[in-house]
Amino acid sequence: MPDLILALDITEKKRALRVAHTCAPYLDAIKIGYPLVLSAGLGIAGELAREGLPLIADFKVADIPNTNQLICDQVFAAGFSGIICHGFPGMDSVKACVASARAHKGECYVVVEMSHPGGKEFFAGGIAEQIASNAIIAGADGIVAPATRPDRVRVLRGFIGNKKILSPGIGAQGGDADAVASLVDGIIVGRSIYEAPDPVAAAQSYAHLRRDKKA
Repeated sequence: MPDLILALDITEKKRALRVAHTCAPYLDAIKIGYPLVLSAGLGIAGELAREGLPLIADFKVADIPNTNQLICDQVFAAGFSGIICHGFPGMDSVKACVASARAHKGECYVVVEMSHPGGKEFFAGGIAEQIASNAIIAGADGIVAPATRPDRVRVLRGFIGNKKILSPGIGAQGGDADAVASLVDGIIVGRSIYEAPDPVAAAQSYAHLRRDKKA
């Protein structure tokens, strides 16, 4: 059964910390990206780390190898345990992210297909499959594949074997957690939790899917 990863895309620091703290007992990891980091600073990672959960930096790093490594080094130094990068810049760029992750005892995940409708425009025609294959050759810990298209997750699983799949798009984007739970290692949920009238209850509602069932 998959882990529950909160996509904490809140731009108000106090609210973000409050949601993270109250929902933490029902989470397995927290993923944050540019919305929160640009408003609160990279140091927010240190404050979120107090919850004792793995922190994934969803920066979708997509540059030349040297720049990728510089970005990833900063991310891990700030206290993150994982980084998400894009695979389309090429295997050498992915390898730079993986190398940084290994140097800091962290993890690297590669986006192979995105969860929004436009994600089908350019990750089609075998491109996602090639990115997935390259990610594994590059030594990545896993991939990011869309919960909004379980059929694609099933196909991509065949290209990565037992490596991890983190799957976004649950809830607000229309993805069904139950439909992908058996296919992935982590379900990523954002707005359906932090915009809910009761975020704690919303997070707790996924307890039946979590791997350890500790919630």
